[in-house]
Amino acid sequence: MLPQTASIAHTARIAHIARITGLAALVCVGSQAAAQQIYTCVDGRGRKITADRPIAECLDRAQQELTPSGLVKRQLGPSLTAYEQSALEEKDKLSAERRAHEADDKRRDRALVLRYPARAVHDQERAEALKQIDEVGRAGSQRMAELAEQRKAIASDLEFYTKNPSKAPASLKRRLEENSSSVLVQQHFIAEQEQEKKRINLRFDEELVKLKQLWALLAATPATAAVSSTKSGAKN
Repeated sequence: MLPQTASIAHTARIAHIARITGLAALVCVGSQAAAQQIYTCVDGRGRKITADRPIAECLDRAQQELTPSGLVKRQLGPSLTAYEQSALEEKDKLSAERRAHEADDKRRDRALVLRYPARAVHDQERAEALKQIDEVGRAGSQRMAELAEQRKAIASDLEFYTKNPSKAPASLKRRLEENSSSVLVQQHFIAEQEQEKKRINLRFDEELVKLKQLWALLAATPATAAVSSTKSGAKN
């Protein structure tokens, strides 16, 4: 064999040996990585099981993944049935809705205190709201007085037809009908204003109950901070 040919063959053998050595090293590393995965649990019969992969006997309960030194790496929750998963999702949804509702309540409380920092401000706004309703109501009462005067005039004209009302002119009958209709409209309008006053008072009453609680909390906060500061100073 020529020296050059021998050299080529020698080089090929070395390369082959290197490939085999590399594959062996990869297999070794993979085996070590697999061996590093340790799972443990206690099954339904009270047996402690350890394996190198998630344990099928403990799918319905918690199991732990451990480090090679035996420390807990992570906790694996039990696998849930479709019904259990649905119940968990519904529970999470209700919790999220409750948190959102609580956040809305806090925002409303902050807005309420900013709008009414004191009882006098709240009382003044109530008085102004009721004043507007009273002004509208007075206009309705004034209109009722005008309709009453019109009714007197119509009644005076009808006295000529007391014995035979059917002979009253159509225009007079129409005036009477229009007056009666207008009276009903005004009575309904005045009743609506009275209901609006009740709604306004109810709203302000409910707000006042809440505001008293919020004002008390705000008043107590500086006092609590002062006590904490005093205790801290005394310790120092």
